[in-house]
Amino acid sequence: MSVTAVPAADNAAALAHFAARLAFETDVSDVAADLAAGVPGVVVVDSRSRESWDQGHIEGAVHLPTAEIATRAPGLVPREATVVTYCWGPGCNGATRAALEFAKLGYRVKEMIGGFEYWAREGFPVETASGVTRRPVDALTAPVSGIACAC
Repeated sequence: MSVTAVPAADNAAALAHFAARLAFETDVSDVAADLAAGVPGVVVVDSRSRESWDQGHIEGAVHLPTAEIATRAPGLVPREATVVTYCWGPGCNGATRAALEFAKLGYRVKEMIGGFEYWAREGFPVETASGVTRRPVDALTAPVSGIACAC
């Protein structure tokens, strides 16, 4: 009876809630697909520290720590872009804080849920000073066969 102890939202509320979540969030698979397809107007922003960036980041991402967004974003990120922010992972709200800073500047922005952790765990390309590598897919996060989960 735990699931139904609090009734599920009515249909109108559920529609509004889930549509809003998709307007504010994206996932690593969708970001990877857009980057691979060269979808124009998507700018991925890593909001972590220099040390974290150097440890590994999404190939093609812009390094812009949250504290620097207000001053540096206008010179680095086109105003018409859809910005996708990420930080370490689901246990970190750095991407949320970064998304808030972009929203304050008037950018369209989404947070990449799962962050860099799930990007790496799903086997997407990770860039370091040594080059681009891929880690083995973690079977708890994505199909190891390489096919999409078709969510």
